[in-house]
Amino acid sequence: MTSLQISQGQFRLSDTRQLSLPQLTIRSGESWAFVGANGSGKSALARALSGELPLLTGQRVSDFQRIVTLSLEQLQQLVSEEWQRNNTDLLSADEEDIGRTTAEIIQQQWQDQARCAQLAAQFGISALLNRRFKYLSTGETRKALLCQALMSQPDLLILDEPFDGLDSDSRSQLTGLLATQVQQGCTLLLILNRFDQIPNFVTQIGVLADGVLVSQGERQWVMQQALIAQLAHYEQQRELKLPAADVVTAQPQLQAQQPLIRLRDGVVSYGERPIINRLNWQVNHGEHWQIIGPNGAGKSTLLSLITGDHPQGYSNDLTLFGRRRGSGETIWQIKRHIGYVSSSLHLDYRIATNVRSVILSGFFDSIGIYQAISDRQQQLTNQWLQLLQLPGDAALHSLSWGQQRLALIARALVKHPALLILDEPLQGLDGLNRQLVLRVIDLLMAQGNSQLLFVSHHVEDAPQCITHRLLFVPTEQGYCYQQQTVSSVAN
Repeated sequence: MTSLQISQGQFRLSDTRQLSLPQLTIRSGESWAFVGANGSGKSALARALSGELPLLTGQRVSDFQRIVTLSLEQLQQLVSEEWQRNNTDLLSADEEDIGRTTAEIIQQQWQDQARCAQLAAQFGISALLNRRFKYLSTGETRKALLCQALMSQPDLLILDEPFDGLDSDSRSQLTGLLATQVQQGCTLLLILNRFDQIPNFVTQIGVLADGVLVSQGERQWVMQQALIAQLAHYEQQRELKLPAADVVTAQPQLQAQQPLIRLRDGVVSYGERPIINRLNWQVNHGEHWQIIGPNGAGKSTLLSLITGDHPQGYSNDLTLFGRRRGSGETIWQIKRHIGYVSSSLHLDYRIATNVRSVILSGFFDSIGIYQAISDRQQQLTNQWLQLLQLPGDAALHSLSWGQQRLALIARALVKHPALLILDEPLQGLDGLNRQLVLRVIDLLMAQGNSQLLFVSHHVEDAPQCITHRLLFVPTEQGYCYQQQTVSSVAN
């Protein structure tokens, strides 16, 4: 029988860290989920199993012929490369680089137009095949890379956080597709942050902690141990306290009953294709909104209008903090009152810097530090590092994807902004850190000086402070919009 066996394996992660896999056997046709906290070594495990990570001691023996891996880091690199193509000096003066299409990305390593079309249909992205990959939403890029991973019909498929960035329908579709792959004989390994994301068809579970495979075995036995550990951690969060603000937040000067945000008949379109189609929406004082909709519905586009990052924001009737967009305010005046986290920000934060500097940059709304830092700001940053258990002097990109996301969340929270915009903030976080971040958000909102816009495909992930929901509902003509108060729906 085909198998992958590791015995007394020690794999090099850095000069000071190793991944330890004492004994692991994966047999053909099995389905595994490996779960652990952020920074526990899960992504390194994927590389060790695929043969990419250097083996220091022990043995690794594999009979698998077509091993394919997919990770968030690969997505980040591919998106970065596609945008970098616009900056190349290799183009002639009259040549415009518009990037590769989704179909070209899917067939990057395995040319088969029929299979590409088949997989695209299964994932519901057939209409995206001729669109430029770099213009897809986060969820759409994830679907495209999953199609790419399946092109070669692998006999061992390793997926690192495959469900992050996907809406509920897409997660269900992916789960069904993966179940079919297992039924057809594909050996499947899932690297996950959340125990509740483990599909029902998975029969074996491994748990990592501090770079060591500490537990493995049948699903039911391992899950009992994991749930006990989670309950103990939740008990420790009851007395949580937030670091203070640097100074009292400069609140926008609003007249009585004036909304924080007001968008009238909002429209954003690319060519003849509407992304936001005549949306009327306002956020009143004290309201905290959850924004829900499928991948590609336009949720991130709406947020970019508010932050001032979308050029069509100036052609819309948009009022923010009491000022009509385009009335003379600068982008820095807009961002002064906003804390922001998104997948696009995560992808854009490519500079070489340490975690402490990332959090400090939140005081200045910049990517990098270009101003003098006060002792007070250093002290508050150290408190955020301690609260989130992050290594301040470590290089940002030396950390796991989830730890990087935690650093960016701290960057958004550090100044206690008047408007906190969180676009899929929990992506890449393990279950314990998700609970920690949600608790921190609720505590910040309870202070009464901040309001929240929260985007998540997981309705159940919303913090308790949510008062309203804006739903993007698909129709034959595109999307319509529904607005609800939490009191009228199940929270």
